[in-house]
Amino acid sequence: MTCLANNWRNNSATKAGVMQFSLCKLRTHQWCFLLFNVLLFHALLFGADFVEEYLLQPTPGVYTDGMVVDVREKARKLDLSNARENVSQAYPITNPDACRNSDLFLLAVVFSSTANSTQRDAVRRTWANQTAVQGFPVRILFFLGSTQTSAAQEALMSESDRHGDMVQGHAVAESSLRGPTERTVLALRWVITFCPVARFVLLTKDSVFVNLPAIGGYLLGLHRHPEDLYLGRVIQRDPPDRDPNSRGYLPPALYPDKYLPEYCDGTAYVLSQDVVRKVYVASTAIRAPVPADVLVGLCAQKAGVAPTHSARFSGDKHIRYNACCYRYLFSSAGMGRRELDRVWSDLGQRGGRCSLLKTYYGLVTCKALTYLDKLSFFNSQGQAEWHG
Repeated sequence: MTCLANNWRNNSATKAGVMQFSLCKLRTHQWCFLLFNVLLFHALLFGADFVEEYLLQPTPGVYTDGMVVDVREKARKLDLSNARENVSQAYPITNPDACRNSDLFLLAVVFSSTANSTQRDAVRRTWANQTAVQGFPVRILFFLGSTQTSAAQEALMSESDRHGDMVQGHAVAESSLRGPTERTVLALRWVITFCPVARFVLLTKDSVFVNLPAIGGYLLGLHRHPEDLYLGRVIQRDPPDRDPNSRGYLPPALYPDKYLPEYCDGTAYVLSQDVVRKVYVASTAIRAPVPADVLVGLCAQKAGVAPTHSARFSGDKHIRYNACCYRYLFSSAGMGRRELDRVWSDLGQRGGRCSLLKTYYGLVTCKALTYLDKLSFFNSQGQAEWHG
């Protein structure tokens, strides 16, 4: 038995030596082939993000269009502070003193369903449990639409009294196509009226994990004046819905263009305060029944504001968790309350920052796993359709 073990160890050592010797004996074209495969692997993982981030950036134009000039001028002069009392009637929960800090750097507006209190609590316990980024004040508020019953409204008022972080606007039913669009316009109106001091406004959803320190660090590192900023995961060459049987049908008479304007995916995006005003002013002229994020894109176009793309926003994709990956990303969608708690707890336990190498490894890992999840999803869909 001892001889067999010694022979096995000798064989293993011999094989390792042969492999090491073989690698050393590789010729130039073989090394090139290996290097090419390594580069191809990383290009598949990061190539799309690189192209989007650096090559497909929209170039801001020099606007001479009279409508653009008019929108920008009206936005500059817009002042709703004198109409606070009348405006507040549109908000059953107004929270007028939420932005008392005159140095407010970032306001995060989190859209939430009125009945989704458990998810709001999860957001409060996790990423929204922060008051500053690198010493600069941040504020997180939940924005909700109308309730259907008096009991639901009472529960909402009680929640607001406990936490003081809610605003409610008189929007149409959440199940309606225009519900989210109306909520967005009401949210922008509230910001202009009650929070004009915020330099930047993040609009997101309660099902999204948001990395406030990473977003704040990016905004603090901007090498330009914080104006005309419309930052997110940019959707390009998106055709309008031309199906007459669809709830989102957009007839050519209302929107004749082949593609919708470039817009940031609605799961998470950032507007500078001046863009909030410009989008709100332009929204009064939009009659097309479009989703909320498309509406913001249309209004930004009318105001001469070009969206800025960042691949660090996940868009509507859920990114598989890796600590260093999540420290780098700005957002990850599709996060239930249990996963939010688990992710936040793990990030807190690990603490500290990730090195460049660990961040790179984390991004490779989470991107690879996310693509595998996507493939398995499509495979399961195909199998279900086939069995059906």
